[in-house]
Amino acid sequence: WQTPLTNLIPTIHLAADTVSRELTGLIPAVMRNSSAERAALNETIYFPVVPTYATADIAAAAATGPDPSDSTIGNDSMAITASKSVTFHWSGEDQRGLNNAGYYNAILRDQFTQAMRALVNEIEAELAAAYKKASRAHGTAGTAPFGTAGDYSDGALVRKILADNGCPMTDLQLVVSTAAGANLRGKQGGRGVDLEGSPDLLRRGVLLDIHGFAVRESAQIISHTKGAGTGYDFAAAGEAVGQTTLSVEGGTVNTTGIKAGDVITHAGDTANKYVVTTGTTSTSGDIVIGAPGLRIAGVDANEITIGDSYSANLAFTRSAIHLITRAPAMPAGGDSADDVVEVQDPVSGLAFQIAMYRQRRRVAYEVGIAWGSKVVKPAHLAILLG
Repeated sequence: WQTPLTNLIPTIHLAADTVSRELTGLIPAVMRNSSAERAALNETIYFPVVPTYATADIAAAAATGPDPSDSTIGNDSMAITASKSVTFHWSGEDQRGLNNAGYYNAILRDQFTQAMRALVNEIEAELAAAYKKASRAHGTAGTAPFGTAGDYSDGALVRKILADNGCPMTDLQLVVSTAAGANLRGKQGGRGVDLEGSPDLLRRGVLLDIHGFAVRESAQIISHTKGAGTGYDFAAAGEAVGQTTLSVEGGTVNTTGIKAGDVITHAGDTANKYVVTTGTTSTSGDIVIGAPGLRIAGVDANEITIGDSYSANLAFTRSAIHLITRAPAMPAGGDSADDVVEVQDPVSGLAFQIAMYRQRRRVAYEVGIAWGSKVVKPAHLAILLG
C-alpha cells in the first residue's frame, strides 16, 4: 500500500527539476546553514565571532611559555524569519473532467512547479537585498558590466575590493543580472576557445569561472534607486581610516536623503565607492557604511556625492551570506494532513514540504518552506554596478 503523495512523487520531482533550473543564482551561491534545523520561527540563533589579533616581538623570557592576554570571543545572531506556503486544491468534478481530457497530471505538475517557483523567487529576492550590507562597489552605475569584448577587468576590479578587505580568495561567487549575463555570452563568448580557455561558453552558453569567481545569473538582481539628497559633507571632526559611522551635515533632504544601498564617494577620495548600510532623511546626523569602512580619511567639509541608480550585481565569498532553511514545523503528532513528504530541489538544495489535506469533496495541497538569511561578513561582499 502506498500513501497518496507517494504516488505523486514522479510528478512532484518533475516540477522540482523544472524550477531548479530557473535563474536562481544566489541560493546555490551562499552558505547553507543546517545547524538551525530545530529552530522555531523567530527564535534567535547565535554563532561565535573570533576577534582580530595584534602581533608582538618574540623575545627570550622565563622558562615558562608565553603569557597571552585574554581573548573575548564575540557573537552574532540570525533567525528563521519566514515560514510560507503556496496552496491549491482540486475538486472531484474538476479531476474527473480533466482526467477525461488527459490534462490532469500535466496541470498538477505545473501547479507544483509554480508553487516552488514562487517560494524560490521570494528567497532569491531576499538574498539579492543583501547588497545593502556590502562593503564597497566597482563599475559604472546604469551600464551593464562586461560590455567590452575580451575585457574581464570588471571582474578583476571587484575581486580587488574583496582582496583588499582580506576576504579569502576561495569559493568566490559572482551573481549577475541577465543583462550582465548577456554581455558575458555576447561580448566575451563566440571569439574562440583560445580566449575562453574552454569550449563551454562558446558552445553551450555556460557562464565560466572568471578570475576565480563562479559566475551565475539571477532573475532577482535588484535595481537600486538612489537617494535624492544633496549637499551633505563631513562634520567638523572629520572621519578616520576604518571609520564606518560617518557624521554628516549641511544636506538638503529632497524627501529621500541618503538611502541604505546608495553608493557614495567623498571629495578626498573619489577612487573608492562606499556602500551606505544605514542612511538618513535628516539634514545632519550619522550614516553608516559597510565594513571595513573608509580607505582614505575624510576631513571637515569634504563633500559627499551620491552615485547614480544601479543594478546590484553581487561579488562575495560563499561564507559571507548565510541562508537557513527547513521544513515548516508540524505540531507533535502531526496536524490534519493525510500525507506529508519533503522534496529536494537537486540544484539549489532547497527542501520543500508538501502536504495533502482531504476536504469535503476536494483535496488541497500545500507547498511550504521556512527560512532566514543574513550577511555575516560585510567586508567579504562587494557590488559590481550595472
